[in-house]
Amino acid sequence: MATNKIQTGLRLHEATYEKARILSTREQRSLNNFIEYIVQRYIEDYENKNGPIQLPEQNEATV
Repeated sequence: MATNKIQTGLRLHEATYEKARILSTREQRSLNNFIEYIVQRYIEDYENKNGPIQLPEQNEATV
């Protein structure tokens, strides 16, 4: 199954990393999946309060 996900590096404080790792284990998710989930939830909450975030057109993003 093909996916269009972008791979990125992430820097976290050690305590934040350990807490996220513990929570991901409790929710039976990989750490990567857990971080993706909480970022998606934050964006959904933000858009519910502030309206949709407009993404730039494909052409504009590469300029």
